[in-house]
Amino acid sequence: MTELNPVCVRVPATTANLGPGFDCLGLALDIWNEVQFTPVEKGYSVEIEGEGAKQLARDRGNLIFQAAEKLFNLEGIPFPTGLSLRCRNAIPISSGLGSSASAIVTGLLGARRMLKSSISNADLLSLAADFEGHADNVAACLMGGLVAAVRTENGWLAEKIPMQPLHAVIVLPDIQLSTQQARAALPDTISRTDAVTNIGRAVLLVNALRDGHRDLFRTAMQDCLHQPYRLDLMPGAADALQAAYDAGAYGAALSGAGPSLLAFADERFEEIGKTMQNVFTAKGIDSRIFITYSTNVGAAI
Repeated sequence: MTELNPVCVRVPATTANLGPGFDCLGLALDIWNEVQFTPVEKGYSVEIEGEGAKQLARDRGNLIFQAAEKLFNLEGIPFPTGLSLRCRNAIPISSGLGSSASAIVTGLLGARRMLKSSISNADLLSLAADFEGHADNVAACLMGGLVAAVRTENGWLAEKIPMQPLHAVIVLPDIQLSTQQARAALPDTISRTDAVTNIGRAVLLVNALRDGHRDLFRTAMQDCLHQPYRLDLMPGAADALQAAYDAGAYGAALSGAGPSLLAFADERFEEIGKTMQNVFTAKGIDSRIFITYSTNVGAAI
């Protein structure tokens, strides 16, 4: 096998669903992880600076290693006997901001460059989506910007949608909520009324995001399929979303499956974040505020 060279991969955070776009809409955010892959003679190690430094695996169990190994296996090439990762993480883990998607995309991109693989971005996306279980976060992470992703009979299809840049205020409460818990809270069946409500609002939201129609966001970001059930798992979250609107946000929703809350605004960012944070404080729950932007830039070597 050709000698492997060091690789550095940079990936953005993502927010998914955006209210009614359940499991199909994703948006890249200007919060980044950077990972250096360095081949070594033997063994696997992970050095982590920043988010997840105390929680993430520092051996071959790390999700980045697992994703990279998927591509090595696909190419029929043995995984290296030694590989070191140096991670500088700004994306909070278990937050609804695409931390697992970022790790999967990082591993696959790093492996593709090390292998000099000819696998296309479309096939890489499908591999990432199958690994993650859905494509909204991985598609936005890989491609940047606003992405609609769907599963077809031929695999995953993702389309980047032009949009106006946005300011985003994110409040992350200290609530432990796994993806499995968030999924388990959803009903097995939905009514036709709820389905039609979400379809209409998802179409409206894409139009609002594309053209920057601020007056449409509050209606367009309403959801019947996942948000009402998941908010019940997070004390104070529903009130915090209302507080965001009261403080001047024009759109607000759960970020992904939560527990992060996302608010779009043109001004008063700190006040909006603090107002949302105060709701959680009153419930005895600590939280953190992130003020950021959407980004049209996706993952890169």
